[in-house]
Amino acid sequence: MTLGVIKNEAGYKKAMEEIENLIVLDPEPGSEEAEKLDLLSVLVEKYESERYTFDLPNPLEAIRFRMEEQNLRQKDLVPFIGGKSKVSEVLSGKRALTVSMIRALHEGLGIPLKVLVQDAPEKIEDSSEIEWEKFPVKEMVKRGWIEASAKEIKSKTQELIESFFKPLGGVGQTPVFCRRTLVERSGKKMDTYALWAWTAQVLIAASEMDLVPYKETTIDEGFLKRVAELSLSSTGPLDAQKHLTEHGIALVIEPHLPKTHLDGAAMIADSGNPVIGLTLRHDRIDNFWYNLIHELVHVWKHLKGTEEAFIDDLDSDSGRNPREREADRITGETLIPRSIWKRSDAFRQRTPDAITQLALQLKIHPSIVAGRIRHDTKNYYILSNMVGTGKVRELFKDVTWK
Repeated sequence: MTLGVIKNEAGYKKAMEEIENLIVLDPEPGSEEAEKLDLLSVLVEKYESERYTFDLPNPLEAIRFRMEEQNLRQKDLVPFIGGKSKVSEVLSGKRALTVSMIRALHEGLGIPLKVLVQDAPEKIEDSSEIEWEKFPVKEMVKRGWIEASAKEIKSKTQELIESFFKPLGGVGQTPVFCRRTLVERSGKKMDTYALWAWTAQVLIAASEMDLVPYKETTIDEGFLKRVAELSLSSTGPLDAQKHLTEHGIALVIEPHLPKTHLDGAAMIADSGNPVIGLTLRHDRIDNFWYNLIHELVHVWKHLKGTEEAFIDDLDSDSGRNPREREADRITGETLIPRSIWKRSDAFRQRTPDAITQLALQLKIHPSIVAGRIRHDTKNYYILSNMVGTGKVRELFKDVTWK
């Protein structure tokens, strides 16, 4: 399309379509496509700012307008609002937008902040009732998170759950914790109560670790690369856990609960320390390192407080969520820069020798290169002997694996 000032909705729609196409291409910084993307973004922002200068719609009207304009359904808002029930409550006016929702809707759907923040309450309260019996209490008892008899599981569910959450701030912490927005990435329906229980257990485990205060300037491209280089060691995952602890970041290994399809999560504890939880659902070396770097990117780029927790099923694609797309892009560039990948023998030949050669060049484990080939080709039957299957869980001897 010819670049110029956007004058009407037709031009705006074409610009948005072009932006979407360019984002998918993920152009190299400084390239003609990247410059075009930047210019289109400025033009769209100018058009939107002018559109909403007078007679601002209320937040719900703006969200519904975007849904109609981009042909979105309620489920498409889950990455920005945090669950089908929350989307329904927001659109019906029963739930106010939180700061994290406002930020996600602005970044993901381009709705101006001044529209979304209208009449936002200073303190958002969640009046929805907790359905205590939906927590997976039996499984929590089985894992030793809660001590209770079969009789108590049935008769004292609420008391047991409140006691479980007590280490996070007291008996009344459960409703507070459940107001946290879970930004889910999954192609399957996740059990929200199981997710709350799992993330709470990860935070409880993190609170028992000896962590130094976290500095927000800790994570950058160099830090991510140094973490990735730890993969060369046969005890790399343990080395990474120790390295992160020394920088104020907790890495907790906790198997996922049923009905969660969960690979990993990133969140901020009340102490201000980042907490990463990994389930090792797929016991492979390549999977461990991709998951870990992905969650570290969320900590670096997307987590600004305790209001959100990123919940990732990395078997699913990033969909419309721009933050997940960014995490995927940076993770890929950290492990195997695209400029090197496309020129490598491993990309062209896919032989064990070429894979090992590229891994040595990048100072990463060969399984990561093999995993990249399997992902790019969508053929998960090849190179099975090179992705380190069964080599990660065995390192975490304190974890009980089924």
